[in-house]
Formats: sequence, C-alpha cells, structure tokens
Amino acid sequence: MDGNSGDTGWRGSMNGWLEAAYEALLEGGVDAVKILPLAKRLKLSRTSFYWFFKDREELLAALIARWRHKNTGNLVHRAEAYAESIAEATLNVFDCWLDTSLFDAKFEFAVRSWALQSEDILAEVQSADTVRLESLGRMFERFGHAPAAADVRARTLYLVQIGYISMQTEEDLDLRLRRIPEYVSIFTGTAPQQREIERFLSRHKPGRSS
Repeated sequence: MDGNSGDTGWRGSMNGWLEAAYEALLEGGVDAVKILPLAKRLKLSRTSFYWFFKDREELLAALIARWRHKNTGNLVHRAEAYAESIAEATLNVFDCWLDTSLFDAKFEFAVRSWALQSEDILAEVQSADTVRLESLGRMFERFGHAPAAADVRARTLYLVQIGYISMQTEEDLDLRLRRIPEYVSIFTGTAPQQREIERFLSRHKPGRSS
C-alpha cells in the first residue's frame, strides 16, 4: 500500500480520501463514511482507496487521529501558552472556541455523536476529555489555585463549552465577544485586564489591534 499523501493522479491522494471522509462524517455521521460513496464523491474508482488505506477501519482510525491531534492537541497547547494571569490563560484557551483552525466544533460534535454508536469511540472521547481537563486543571494550578479548586474550575470552563457544542448553539460573534469578560470572571474569579481583552480581541475581531 502506497502511503504517499501527495497527488497520485487517477488514485487521488491519502489526504483527499481523508478529507472526503471528514466531510461525510460531518454531513451524515459515521454511517455515511463508506468507501463506495466516498469514491463517487471524489470521482475515483473504489479500488483506488486501497492504495492508501487497508480498509474502512483504517480510514476511521485516521479520522480519529485527525480529531485527536487537532482538537485535543491544540486545546492543550493553548492551556500551556504563556500568560500574565489566569484570566489571560483562560483567554488563550478561548482562542479554541473562536478559531476553527485550532478547534473544530463540528468535528467534535460528529465524533461525540459517533461515540453513541461505538464503545471504542466512546473510550476515545472519554480519554480526550480526561487529557483536556487535566491540562486545564494544571493551568489553574499554575496560577495558584489548589488542586481541588483547579479541578472544579477546569470542569466548569470545559463543560460549558462542550454544552455549547452538544446543543449546537449558534451565537452572534459580537455578542459572544461581549460576553467573554464575564465568562472569564466567572471561570477564574478574576476580571481580565483591559490589555488582556484587547490582545484577545486583536486575534478574533477584524480591525482590532492591541
């Protein structure tokens, strides 16, 4: 099996098959991720799939690896990023909720829906939740919170966002940005400084700068 992810002409590419699988998952759930429909989507032969993946299970595993790397990896990275205060550290994590290049909420919803059908995927989701919560807990501890308090604050911050995703909440960007200082105050017990808010807004609101 050729694992090259570059263009291979009539066979397509590994990334092409994976992207098609991702789109099918978001549109129709895991039952929509099947080789023949993906081949039709890509206008490729069914047999070309096997140049890149051994079987459907390997493709599904690649989807989970992509989700794990993007959503969990980036959340942990933002929780560990430099910050002047716990308020700014929390704003760093909030980058994930507003920047789809860091955290893909639709992908998150699709994988959590998939977990309702599969014990293996449920275990993956539970493992990811543990890693994310532990990372957020360490973030709070880094700024002086006792372990028990850090754990509860981490859970409050994280589970609110998972609620947003699970409920498929749609919120106007300006409204959400206006609410963020209050969210930070509630989650951390500390009001963000104006300079911290400005730095955050400069990353998410066109035309704003710190």
